[in-house]
Amino acid sequence: MLATACQDFLTKENPNSIESEYFFKDETSLSIYSNSMIRTWMPAIIDFINGDRYTDTHGWDGLYNFYTDKYDVGDMTSWSWSFLRTVNYYLEHMGDAVVDEDVHNHYEGVGHFFRALFYIGKVQQIGACPFYDKVIDPTDKDALYKARDPRSYVCSKILEDLNFACENCSGDAKYLVRSSYVNKYVALAYKARFCLFEGTYRKYHAVDPSTGKPWTDAEKAEGNMYLDECVKACEEIMNAGIYGIIDTPAKRSTQYRDLFTNDDGCANLTKEFIWARDYDATYQVNNTKYSINDYMINAQHAQYAFNRDFVMTYLMLDGTPFTSRYSGESYYEATFQEECEGRDLRLAQTMRTPGFTRDGGKKHYAPDLVYSKTGYQPVKWLYDRIDLDEINSATYTDVPLIRYAEILLSYAEAKAEQGKCTEAVWNATVKPVRERAGVKSIYPKTADPYMVKYFLGEVTDPVILEIRRERGIEFTMENLRQQDIRRWHMGELLVRPKTGMWIPSIETELDLDGDGVADNMVSAKLTEKAGLHVLTINYNGSTLSGTGHELSQGNKGYILPYRKNQQQYSWSEKKYLYPVPGPSVTMNDQLDQNAGW
Repeated sequence: MLATACQDFLTKENPNSIESEYFFKDETSLSIYSNSMIRTWMPAIIDFINGDRYTDTHGWDGLYNFYTDKYDVGDMTSWSWSFLRTVNYYLEHMGDAVVDEDVHNHYEGVGHFFRALFYIGKVQQIGACPFYDKVIDPTDKDALYKARDPRSYVCSKILEDLNFACENCSGDAKYLVRSSYVNKYVALAYKARFCLFEGTYRKYHAVDPSTGKPWTDAEKAEGNMYLDECVKACEEIMNAGIYGIIDTPAKRSTQYRDLFTNDDGCANLTKEFIWARDYDATYQVNNTKYSINDYMINAQHAQYAFNRDFVMTYLMLDGTPFTSRYSGESYYEATFQEECEGRDLRLAQTMRTPGFTRDGGKKHYAPDLVYSKTGYQPVKWLYDRIDLDEINSATYTDVPLIRYAEILLSYAEAKAEQGKCTEAVWNATVKPVRERAGVKSIYPKTADPYMVKYFLGEVTDPVILEIRRERGIEFTMENLRQQDIRRWHMGELLVRPKTGMWIPSIETELDLDGDGVADNMVSAKLTEKAGLHVLTINYNGSTLSGTGHELSQGNKGYILPYRKNQQQYSWSEKKYLYPVPGPSVTMNDQLDQNAGW
């Protein structure tokens, strides 16, 4: 497939008139082409949210084949190169436009930015890969059938492109409108994200997963360089004074969720949005194809449920761990109501808790165990209007692809990984993020035993653990967790059995929202009961649950969702990368396969 992919996508002439030798004439043509790259690259809202669905924070049993060793090189059938050709074509021809030097530099920076994004995706998915910085001539067989370039080389080219974008993309106000265009600060933000990824990847992985061999001394040393570059990029954004954490103390019980459900975030929240996908009612640019409300409430999807082990990481409002209130592991027996009292205000803005309402407070909603098998049902992206709950309902909530909070926490993490996250750094970064959620900020001096356990006993630095806690909570359902887990070398977390809320007894009606009216039941005998959401489990010979839902103590305990499948999960070093597509290796004998595949 590499041969056909290269010939089809790296060499062909696009019949669309936007790609012709006559197209690039002026600033308007550069804007049109670059905007088309933005539209192509930006994910739809549902794809963005789904990025975290198969991670340790959620209880869904997707990626079954990959997590159960039923996935092989034949299942990875293609790797798309069409977007790279679009970018390289643009960079080769955009110089034809007659524009001022600063305009030319900005739009050239945009091209380098998108090439960097393309290769970041490739490195994260397959590691080492062929690097191309030009449109390939169809007669150039050496280029079409070249071997993979080393991961370290490709990463150096990514950084080179990002640096070019940071130095040349403009920070002028016209490029900051509605947080929708590529500009200097977008480039800096993605540079920070990539450099944190690669710096920590080199630290926590003993080997290059493409080769299975230890990093060279130079490659290992580059890890610190990437962390330094992350710090520099973050500092430049922080010192610009353009962005900040939106925090009105009187609105702390709602302002976090408002970032994801605001009627027009790209107009109202540009202080925090660095780059966002802009949906607009006036121009009928919406997410009708995937109504986000439908995905968040209708049981036919039933794909979104938080893992209780993750829910346990939310702090108390006084800044202390929830789990520290209990002896041993008795926190697993805490009731749902007990779990929700006095917690980080983001908990109730991320999942259904007692008292959750919609439609301006008119309608109460309890957690739905049929929809969310763990009991922890997301509300973070759920729009308030119930009249937009049908599958084709048009919603216009904007999607923040990268927020200022990430810059603060990336800066803190890069500093912490180098042993430099002082209390002053903490107070400038983690503190404002926590305080926005109503949580008292406490600079950590001792490690929380629960967080040590959560990260498999392999990390004991209290500051790093607390930054990881904060990152997980702040950015859940924002398409970051999968790569966080992989760069931290914590793949075992992806296959660890998931857990749900504590159920005191089966066959007993439950009042999960605490309003005095029963709303749910867990049963090994029934599949439905009038007025209740019934989660069917297996117990005492019952096999009603085809996916094997159980309770930890049989007729009571915390929910063990999808037990049948999750008992088969396993992790191995090779899974930090996907394989190079089998057909590509077959057609190009210069391509090698990732280690272990």
